[in-house]
Amino acid sequence: MTISRRTVLAGFAGLAATVTLSACGSRTATTETAGTSGTASSGKTVKIGFIAPLSGGLSAMGTGMRNSVDLAIKQANESGAIPGWTLELAAEDDQAQPDPGRNAATKLAGDADVIAVVGPLNSSVGQALQPVLDAANITLISPANTNPTLTKGADLANPKRAYHSYFRTCTTDDVQGPFAAKYLLDNGIKEVATVHDKKAYGQGLVEAFTKAFTEGGGTIVAAETINPDDKDYSAVITKVAAASPKALYYGGEYPNAGPLSQQMKSAGLNVPLMGGDGLFDAAYIELAGSTSNGDLATSVGAPAETLPSAKAFVDAYAAAGYAEGYSAYGMYAYDAANAIIEGLKTSLASASDVASARQATVEAVGKVDFEGASGRVAFDEYGDSVSRVLTVYKVTEGKWAADKTEDFKDA
Repeated sequence: MTISRRTVLAGFAGLAATVTLSACGSRTATTETAGTSGTASSGKTVKIGFIAPLSGGLSAMGTGMRNSVDLAIKQANESGAIPGWTLELAAEDDQAQPDPGRNAATKLAGDADVIAVVGPLNSSVGQALQPVLDAANITLISPANTNPTLTKGADLANPKRAYHSYFRTCTTDDVQGPFAAKYLLDNGIKEVATVHDKKAYGQGLVEAFTKAFTEGGGTIVAAETINPDDKDYSAVITKVAAASPKALYYGGEYPNAGPLSQQMKSAGLNVPLMGGDGLFDAAYIELAGSTSNGDLATSVGAPAETLPSAKAFVDAYAAAGYAEGYSAYGMYAYDAANAIIEGLKTSLASASDVASARQATVEAVGKVDFEGASGRVAFDEYGDSVSRVLTVYKVTEGKWAADKTEDFKDA
Protein backbone atom coordinates (compact mmCIF):
# COMPACT_ATOMS: atom_id res chain seq x y z
CA MET A 1 0.00 0.00 0.00
CA THR A 2 1.45 2.05 -0.36
CA ILE A 3 2.09 4.79 1.19
CA SER A 4 0.22 1.81 1.85
CA ARG A 5 -0.88 -0.66 0.19
CA ARG A 6 -3.83 -5.27 0.22
CA THR A 7 -6.24 -9.12 -2.13
CA VAL A 8 -9.06 -10.82 -0.34
CA LEU A 9 -7.78 -14.35 0.07
CA ALA A 10 -9.65 -17.57 0.37
CA GLY A 11 -11.10 -17.83 3.80
CA PHE A 12 -11.02 -14.04 4.18
CA ALA A 13 -14.46 -13.83 5.69
CA GLY A 14 -13.54 -16.21 8.47
CA LEU A 15 -10.35 -14.39 9.24
CA ALA A 16 -11.55 -10.83 8.77
CA ALA A 17 -13.13 -10.63 12.19
CA THR A 18 -9.88 -11.42 13.91
CA VAL A 19 -8.05 -8.98 11.65
CA THR A 20 -10.40 -6.19 12.69
CA LEU A 21 -10.09 -7.04 16.37
CA SER A 22 -6.32 -6.68 16.16
CA ALA A 23 -6.52 -2.94 15.55
CA CYS A 24 -5.59 -2.07 19.13
CA GLY A 25 -2.36 -3.08 20.75
CA SER A 26 0.88 -1.98 22.37
CA ARG A 27 2.36 1.19 20.92
CA THR A 28 5.87 0.11 21.82
CA ALA A 29 8.20 -1.63 19.42
CA THR A 30 8.23 -5.38 19.83
CA THR A 31 10.72 -8.05 18.90
CA GLU A 32 9.52 -11.58 18.32
CA THR A 33 11.42 -14.75 17.67
CA ALA A 34 10.22 -17.50 15.38
CA GLY A 35 10.36 -21.17 16.21
CA THR A 36 13.57 -23.01 15.41
CA SER A 37 12.44 -26.61 14.94
CA GLY A 38 14.13 -28.60 12.23
CA THR A 39 17.29 -26.49 12.10
CA ALA A 40 20.92 -27.50 12.21
CA SER A 41 22.71 -27.60 15.57
CA SER A 42 25.57 -25.29 14.64
CA GLY A 43 24.17 -22.43 16.69
CA LYS A 44 24.53 -19.85 13.91
CA THR A 45 21.58 -17.45 13.87
CA VAL A 46 20.35 -15.13 11.14
CA LYS A 47 17.46 -12.71 11.63
CA ILE A 48 14.85 -11.49 9.19
CA GLY A 49 13.52 -8.16 10.39
CA PHE A 50 9.98 -6.93 9.99
CA ILE A 51 8.66 -3.36 10.13
CA ALA A 52 4.98 -2.40 9.89
CA PRO A 53 2.19 -0.96 12.05
CA LEU A 54 1.54 -3.36 14.92
CA SER A 55 -0.54 -0.82 16.83
CA GLY A 56 -3.00 1.86 15.83
CA GLY A 57 -5.60 1.99 13.08
CA LEU A 58 -3.63 0.04 10.46
CA SER A 59 -2.46 -2.76 12.75
CA ALA A 60 -5.04 -5.09 11.18
CA MET A 61 -2.82 -5.21 8.12
CA GLY A 62 0.49 -5.10 9.96
CA THR A 63 -0.18 -8.03 12.28
CA GLY A 64 -1.34 -10.21 9.40
CA MET A 65 1.83 -9.39 7.50
CA ARG A 66 3.99 -10.13 10.55
CA ASN A 67 2.35 -13.50 11.12
CA SER A 68 2.80 -14.43 7.48
CA VAL A 69 6.54 -13.70 7.68
CA ASP A 70 6.69 -15.73 10.88
CA LEU A 71 5.02 -18.63 9.08
CA ALA A 72 7.57 -18.57 6.25
CA ILE A 73 10.42 -18.54 8.78
CA LYS A 74 8.99 -21.44 10.76
CA GLN A 75 8.50 -23.49 7.61
CA ALA A 76 12.07 -22.79 6.51
CA ASN A 77 13.44 -23.86 9.88
CA GLU A 78 11.35 -27.02 9.93
CA SER A 79 12.58 -28.01 6.46
CA GLY A 80 16.20 -27.10 7.13
CA ALA A 81 16.13 -24.71 4.16
CA ILE A 82 19.39 -22.99 5.18
CA PRO A 83 21.75 -25.73 6.39
CA GLY A 84 23.72 -24.73 9.45
CA TRP A 85 21.60 -21.66 10.19
CA THR A 86 18.61 -20.92 12.39
CA LEU A 87 16.25 -18.19 11.19
CA GLU A 88 14.62 -15.81 13.65
CA LEU A 89 12.06 -13.03 13.26
CA ALA A 90 12.76 -9.55 14.65
CA ALA A 91 9.51 -7.56 14.41
CA GLU A 92 9.22 -3.82 15.01
CA ASP A 93 6.21 -1.51 15.19
CA ASP A 94 6.42 1.59 12.97
CA GLN A 95 2.96 2.88 14.00
CA ALA A 96 2.43 3.71 10.29
CA GLN A 97 4.67 6.76 10.76
CA PRO A 98 8.04 7.60 9.12
CA ASP A 99 9.91 8.57 12.31
CA PRO A 100 9.13 5.39 14.28
CA GLY A 101 9.86 3.45 11.10
CA ARG A 102 13.26 5.10 10.72
CA ASN A 103 14.04 4.31 14.36
CA ALA A 104 13.05 0.69 13.83
CA ALA A 105 15.29 0.47 10.75
CA THR A 106 18.20 1.97 12.68
CA LYS A 107 17.70 -0.58 15.45
CA LEU A 108 17.64 -3.51 13.03
CA ALA A 109 20.61 -2.19 11.03
CA GLY A 110 22.60 -2.10 14.26
CA ASP A 111 21.94 -5.79 14.93
CA ALA A 112 24.75 -7.78 13.36
CA ASP A 113 22.47 -10.81 12.98
CA VAL A 114 19.89 -9.03 10.78
CA ILE A 115 20.38 -9.76 7.10
CA ALA A 116 17.13 -8.54 5.54
CA VAL A 117 13.82 -6.89 6.37
CA VAL A 118 10.23 -7.40 5.20
CA GLY A 119 8.06 -4.26 5.20
CA PRO A 120 6.78 -1.70 5.57
CA LEU A 121 3.08 -1.21 4.85
CA ASN A 122 3.09 2.52 4.07
CA SER A 123 5.04 4.05 1.20
CA SER A 124 5.87 7.14 3.26
CA VAL A 125 7.48 4.86 5.82
CA GLY A 126 9.28 3.03 3.02
CA GLN A 127 10.90 6.31 2.00
CA ALA A 128 12.25 6.68 5.54
CA LEU A 129 13.56 3.11 5.70
CA GLN A 130 15.34 2.94 2.35
CA PRO A 131 18.46 5.06 3.07
CA VAL A 132 18.98 3.56 6.53
CA LEU A 133 18.87 -0.07 5.43
CA ASP A 134 20.63 0.51 2.11
CA ALA A 135 23.60 2.09 3.91
CA ALA A 136 23.93 -1.15 5.88
CA ASN A 137 23.52 -3.36 2.75
CA ILE A 138 20.36 -4.85 4.22
CA THR A 139 17.78 -6.16 1.77
CA LEU A 140 14.33 -4.60 2.14
CA ILE A 141 11.30 -6.19 0.48
CA SER A 142 7.92 -4.53 0.84
CA PRO A 143 4.72 -6.51 0.34
CA ALA A 144 2.64 -3.33 0.32
CA ASN A 145 4.48 -0.15 -0.78
CA THR A 146 2.93 0.88 -4.09
CA ASN A 147 4.26 4.38 -4.81
CA PRO A 148 6.34 4.06 -8.02
CA THR A 149 8.95 6.64 -6.97
CA LEU A 150 10.36 4.23 -4.39
CA THR A 151 11.94 2.18 -7.14
CA LYS A 152 12.09 4.54 -10.12
CA GLY A 153 12.91 7.86 -8.50
CA ALA A 154 11.02 11.15 -8.45
CA ASP A 155 11.25 11.67 -12.23
CA LEU A 156 9.14 8.78 -13.52
CA ALA A 157 9.66 9.92 -17.11
CA ASN A 158 13.36 9.15 -16.62
CA PRO A 159 13.38 6.25 -14.15
CA LYS A 160 16.51 5.60 -12.13
CA ARG A 161 16.90 3.11 -9.33
CA ALA A 162 18.25 4.81 -6.22
CA TYR A 163 18.38 1.89 -3.76
CA HIS A 164 19.52 -1.45 -5.11
CA SER A 165 18.67 -3.16 -1.81
CA TYR A 166 14.94 -2.35 -2.13
CA PHE A 167 12.39 -4.67 -3.74
CA ARG A 168 8.64 -5.27 -3.56
CA THR A 169 6.26 -8.13 -4.21
CA CYS A 170 3.21 -5.92 -4.90
CA THR A 171 2.10 -4.07 -8.02
CA THR A 172 2.62 -0.29 -8.02
CA ASP A 173 0.31 2.72 -8.26
CA ASP A 174 1.40 3.52 -11.80
CA VAL A 175 -0.40 0.28 -12.67
CA GLN A 176 -3.12 0.37 -10.01
CA GLY A 177 -4.30 3.92 -10.76
CA PRO A 178 -4.74 3.33 -14.52
CA PHE A 179 -6.42 -0.01 -13.81
CA ALA A 180 -9.04 1.78 -11.70
CA ALA A 181 -9.45 4.49 -14.33
CA LYS A 182 -10.03 1.93 -17.07
CA TYR A 183 -12.56 0.08 -14.93
CA LEU A 184 -14.66 3.21 -14.34
CA LEU A 185 -14.47 4.32 -17.98
CA ASP A 186 -15.41 0.85 -19.17
CA ASN A 187 -18.46 1.05 -16.91
CA GLY A 188 -19.58 4.36 -18.41
CA ILE A 189 -18.43 6.61 -15.57
CA LYS A 190 -16.92 9.72 -17.20
CA GLU A 191 -17.12 12.35 -14.42
CA VAL A 192 -15.16 11.68 -11.22
CA ALA A 193 -14.10 13.74 -8.22
CA THR A 194 -10.82 12.95 -6.47
CA VAL A 195 -9.80 13.30 -2.83
CA HIS A 196 -6.49 12.32 -1.23
CA ASP A 197 -4.94 12.52 2.23
CA LYS A 198 -1.76 14.41 1.23
CA LYS A 199 0.44 11.41 2.04
CA ALA A 200 2.79 9.90 -0.51
CA TYR A 201 0.63 6.86 -1.17
CA GLY A 202 -2.65 8.69 -1.52
CA GLN A 203 -1.29 11.57 -3.57
CA GLY A 204 0.64 9.27 -5.91
CA LEU A 205 -2.37 7.04 -6.43
CA VAL A 206 -4.63 9.95 -7.33
CA GLU A 207 -2.04 11.40 -9.69
CA ALA A 208 -1.71 8.09 -11.54
CA PHE A 209 -5.49 7.68 -11.68
CA THR A 210 -6.08 11.24 -12.87
CA LYS A 211 -3.57 10.99 -15.71
CA ALA A 212 -5.03 7.76 -17.05
CA PHE A 213 -8.65 8.82 -16.53
CA THR A 214 -8.32 12.11 -18.39
CA GLU A 215 -6.25 10.53 -21.16
CA GLY A 216 -9.03 7.96 -21.53
CA GLY A 217 -11.63 10.66 -22.08
CA GLY A 218 -12.87 11.18 -18.52
CA THR A 219 -13.20 14.47 -16.64
CA ILE A 220 -12.07 15.25 -13.10
CA VAL A 221 -14.87 17.52 -11.94
CA ALA A 222 -13.35 18.30 -8.52
CA ALA A 223 -9.97 17.66 -6.87
CA GLU A 224 -9.86 18.01 -3.08
CA THR A 225 -7.67 16.96 -0.16
CA ILE A 226 -8.15 16.09 3.50
CA ASN A 227 -5.79 15.77 6.45
CA PRO A 228 -5.07 12.29 7.85
CA ASP A 229 -6.36 13.33 11.29
CA ASP A 230 -9.63 14.79 9.99
CA LYS A 231 -12.89 13.34 11.30
CA ASP A 232 -15.46 15.68 9.75
CA TYR A 233 -15.45 15.76 5.94
CA SER A 234 -18.53 17.94 5.43
CA ALA A 235 -16.66 20.84 3.82
CA VAL A 236 -15.00 18.62 1.23
CA ILE A 237 -18.21 16.69 0.62
CA THR A 238 -20.08 19.93 -0.05
CA LYS A 239 -17.52 21.01 -2.64
CA VAL A 240 -17.49 17.61 -4.31
CA ALA A 241 -21.28 17.27 -4.36
CA ALA A 242 -21.60 20.64 -6.12
CA ALA A 243 -19.61 19.21 -9.04
CA SER A 244 -22.07 16.29 -9.50
CA PRO A 245 -19.55 13.46 -9.95
CA LYS A 246 -20.64 9.97 -10.90
CA ALA A 247 -18.00 8.50 -8.55
CA LEU A 248 -15.40 9.66 -6.03
CA TYR A 249 -11.85 8.32 -6.29
CA TYR A 250 -10.02 8.40 -2.96
CA GLY A 251 -6.26 8.18 -2.41
CA GLY A 252 -5.51 6.97 1.09
CA GLU A 253 -6.39 4.25 3.55
CA TYR A 254 -9.48 2.86 5.20
CA PRO A 255 -9.36 4.78 8.53
CA ASN A 256 -10.29 7.93 6.59
CA ALA A 257 -11.98 6.38 3.57
CA GLY A 258 -14.61 4.47 5.54
CA PRO A 259 -15.96 7.52 7.41
CA LEU A 260 -15.71 9.61 4.23
CA SER A 261 -17.93 7.12 2.41
CA GLN A 262 -20.42 7.02 5.27
CA GLN A 263 -20.60 10.81 5.58
CA MET A 264 -20.94 11.50 1.87
CA LYS A 265 -23.82 9.01 1.54
CA SER A 266 -25.51 10.56 4.58
CA ALA A 267 -25.18 13.96 2.93
CA GLY A 268 -26.94 12.71 -0.19
CA LEU A 269 -23.89 12.08 -2.40
CA ASN A 270 -24.94 8.58 -3.35
CA VAL A 271 -22.15 7.60 -5.73
CA PRO A 272 -19.53 4.87 -5.39
CA LEU A 273 -16.34 5.65 -3.53
CA MET A 274 -13.38 3.88 -5.15
CA GLY A 275 -9.82 3.63 -3.96
CA GLY A 276 -6.72 1.51 -3.99
CA ASP A 277 -5.42 -1.31 -1.85
CA GLY A 278 -5.41 0.96 1.20
CA LEU A 279 -9.19 0.49 1.34
CA PHE A 280 -9.19 -3.24 0.84
CA ASP A 281 -9.84 -4.53 4.32
CA ALA A 282 -12.92 -5.63 6.23
CA ALA A 283 -12.35 -2.64 8.52
CA TYR A 284 -13.32 -0.32 5.66
CA ILE A 285 -16.78 -1.84 5.45
CA GLU A 286 -17.19 -1.70 9.21
CA LEU A 287 -16.31 2.02 9.21
CA ALA A 288 -18.34 2.89 6.12
CA GLY A 289 -21.44 1.04 7.26
CA SER A 290 -24.35 -0.38 5.32
CA THR A 291 -24.27 2.36 2.69
CA SER A 292 -20.87 1.12 1.48
CA ASN A 293 -22.50 -1.43 -0.83
CA GLY A 294 -21.25 -0.61 -4.33
CA ASP A 295 -17.98 0.95 -3.16
CA LEU A 296 -14.88 -0.28 -4.94
CA ALA A 297 -11.21 -0.98 -4.31
CA THR A 298 -8.37 -2.25 -6.44
CA SER A 299 -5.83 -4.62 -4.93
CA VAL A 300 -2.82 -6.56 -6.09
CA GLY A 301 -3.03 -10.09 -7.41
CA ALA A 302 -5.87 -12.47 -8.10
CA PRO A 303 -8.34 -13.82 -5.55
CA ALA A 304 -6.84 -16.74 -3.68
CA GLU A 305 -9.56 -19.14 -4.72
CA THR A 306 -8.15 -18.96 -8.26
CA LEU A 307 -4.61 -19.83 -7.09
CA PRO A 308 -3.80 -23.32 -5.77
CA SER A 309 -0.57 -21.91 -4.32
CA ALA A 310 -2.57 -19.39 -2.29
CA LYS A 311 -4.77 -22.14 -0.87
CA ALA A 312 -1.66 -23.87 0.48
CA PHE A 313 -0.68 -20.63 2.23
CA VAL A 314 -4.17 -20.12 3.68
CA ASP A 315 -4.29 -23.70 4.96
CA ALA A 316 -0.84 -23.44 6.54
CA TYR A 317 -1.72 -20.11 8.16
CA ALA A 318 -4.88 -21.55 9.66
CA ALA A 319 -3.01 -24.62 10.93
CA ALA A 320 -0.42 -22.38 12.61
CA GLY A 321 -3.13 -21.02 14.90
CA TYR A 322 -2.42 -17.29 14.76
CA ALA A 323 -4.89 -15.18 16.73
CA GLU A 324 -5.14 -12.60 13.92
CA GLY A 325 -6.08 -13.02 10.29
CA TYR A 326 -3.43 -12.73 7.60
CA SER A 327 -5.00 -9.57 6.12
CA ALA A 328 -4.92 -8.46 2.50
CA TYR A 329 -1.11 -8.31 2.31
CA GLY A 330 -0.27 -11.46 4.21
CA MET A 331 0.28 -13.50 1.08
CA TYR A 332 2.71 -10.90 -0.30
CA ALA A 333 4.57 -10.70 3.01
CA TYR A 334 4.87 -14.47 2.96
CA ASP A 335 6.30 -14.33 -0.57
CA ALA A 336 8.67 -11.52 0.43
CA ALA A 337 10.03 -13.61 3.30
CA ASN A 338 10.44 -16.61 1.02
CA ALA A 339 12.27 -14.47 -1.55
CA ILE A 340 14.75 -13.58 1.18
CA ILE A 341 15.04 -17.24 2.20
CA GLU A 342 15.68 -18.23 -1.42
CA GLY A 343 18.45 -15.63 -1.57
CA LEU A 344 19.97 -16.89 1.69
CA LYS A 345 20.40 -20.33 0.20
CA THR A 346 23.08 -18.72 -1.95
CA SER A 347 24.46 -15.93 0.22
CA LEU A 348 24.85 -17.99 3.41
CA ALA A 349 26.12 -21.16 1.75
CA SER A 350 29.74 -20.42 2.68
CA ALA A 351 29.36 -17.41 4.98
CA SER A 352 30.85 -17.44 8.46
CA ASP A 353 28.80 -14.52 9.75
CA VAL A 354 25.72 -12.52 8.80
CA ALA A 355 27.20 -9.07 8.24
CA SER A 356 29.63 -10.27 5.58
CA ALA A 357 26.76 -11.88 3.65
CA ARG A 358 24.49 -8.81 3.50
CA GLN A 359 25.62 -7.54 0.10
CA ALA A 360 25.61 -11.04 -1.35
CA THR A 361 22.03 -11.39 -0.13
CA VAL A 362 20.99 -8.22 -1.96
CA GLU A 363 22.47 -9.63 -5.15
CA ALA A 364 20.95 -13.09 -4.66
CA VAL A 365 17.48 -11.75 -3.93
CA GLY A 366 17.57 -9.72 -7.14
CA LYS A 367 17.91 -12.98 -9.07
CA VAL A 368 15.20 -15.09 -7.40
CA ASP A 369 12.47 -16.51 -9.58
CA PHE A 370 10.00 -18.97 -8.10
CA GLU A 371 6.29 -19.72 -7.77
CA GLY A 372 5.07 -18.23 -4.53
CA ALA A 373 1.68 -18.05 -2.87
CA SER A 374 0.71 -15.08 -5.04
CA GLY A 375 2.11 -16.53 -8.25
CA ARG A 376 5.46 -15.84 -9.86
CA VAL A 377 7.91 -14.04 -7.56
CA ALA A 378 10.68 -12.25 -9.46
CA PHE A 379 11.94 -8.68 -9.76
CA ASP A 380 12.67 -6.40 -12.71
CA GLU A 381 15.64 -4.05 -13.11
CA TYR A 382 14.09 -1.56 -10.68
CA GLY A 383 13.28 -4.10 -7.99
CA ASP A 384 9.57 -4.13 -8.83
CA SER A 385 7.48 -7.27 -9.05
CA VAL A 386 7.17 -8.66 -12.55
CA SER A 387 3.52 -9.47 -11.79
CA ARG A 388 0.92 -6.92 -12.89
CA VAL A 389 -2.20 -8.87 -11.98
CA LEU A 390 -4.85 -6.72 -10.28
CA THR A 391 -8.40 -7.20 -9.06
CA VAL A 392 -11.28 -4.78 -8.59
CA TYR A 393 -13.37 -5.65 -5.54
CA LYS A 394 -16.88 -4.37 -4.86
CA VAL A 395 -18.69 -4.21 -1.53
CA THR A 396 -21.62 -6.58 -2.00
CA GLU A 397 -24.02 -7.39 0.84
CA GLY A 398 -21.51 -6.12 3.36
CA LYS A 399 -18.48 -8.05 2.06
CA TRP A 400 -15.72 -7.49 -0.48
CA ALA A 401 -16.36 -9.55 -3.61
CA ALA A 402 -14.06 -9.84 -6.63
CA ASP A 403 -15.58 -8.06 -9.64
CA LYS A 404 -12.78 -8.12 -12.23
CA THR A 405 -9.27 -9.59 -12.39
CA GLU A 406 -6.84 -8.72 -15.15
CA ASP A 407 -3.16 -9.00 -16.04
CA PHE A 408 -2.95 -5.28 -16.76
CA LYS A 409 -0.92 -4.29 -19.81
CA ASP A 410 -1.88 -0.70 -20.54
CA ALA A 411 -0.21 1.39 -17.81
